[in-house]
Formats: sequence, C-alpha cells, structure tokens
Amino acid sequence: MKKYFTIIALSTCMLSFAQNKDEQAIRQILANQTMAWNKGDLTSFMIGYWENDSLVYIGKNGPSYGYATTLNNYKKNYPDTSHMGKLQFQIISLKPLNADHYFVIGKWHLVRTVGDAGGYFTLVFKKINGVWKAIADHSS
Repeated sequence: MKKYFTIIALSTCMLSFAQNKDEQAIRQILANQTMAWNKGDLTSFMIGYWENDSLVYIGKNGPSYGYATTLNNYKKNYPDTSHMGKLQFQIISLKPLNADHYFVIGKWHLVRTVGDAGGYFTLVFKKINGVWKAIADHSS
C-alpha cells in the first residue's frame, strides 16, 4: 500500500510541476465550471466566459454572439437540474497559441435522468486584464 501511495503522490507532484501557471489556471476554470454546473448554478458556470458581446458560442444551431445570449441559450436548453445533470469534462489537449491565448480540446458528458448527453468541445481562452476567459466555444 505504501509503495502504491508513493507512486500516486509522485505522479501527482510531477503532473503539477509539468503544467505552467496559465495551464493550471485554465484547468481550474474548467473545474470551477464543472462544480457550478453540477450545483445547477449557470450564473457561476458563466464566470469562465468573457463577459462581452463578442463572445462566440457555436453549437448545433450555428454561431451565436454575446455573453447574455450564451447565458440565455444555456437557460433555455437546460431549464432545470434534471436537464443539466452532472457534468464531466475530459481535457484532451491544452496548448498555448501565444502568451495570451490557449486552445483547448476536450470531451463533455452529462449524466442525466432525462437521458445522458455528450460530445466534444474546443475553447479559445484569452488572458484579459490578467484573467483567463473563454472567448470562443464550439461544442457539439
């Protein structure tokens, strides 16, 4: 048991050192979004997004623009916790584009009483006033 614990502790330690502070910040945003979603709190979930009319969200109905539009679409498509379910994110790739932009590819999955759902997403994060925000989201 002690050997097993040591290996996990070393792996966790190496993983945290392998990520820079920007990657850690973006991973934390996604973790915070997951926690907010799983509490049924769309307003807190949206904290990870850029609060701007130029935010773009691309879903099954094509692109839509703006923070308020994105929040309203979430509220319309996920009207209650049975439709929201429990969210899980799996990050496939997180790569810097430059000092102020990251590109994230991931998988999302909802476990719901009304039927599970899932798919893939791509996010573009931008550091705005020292804070990482998703400025573009394509989820399918």
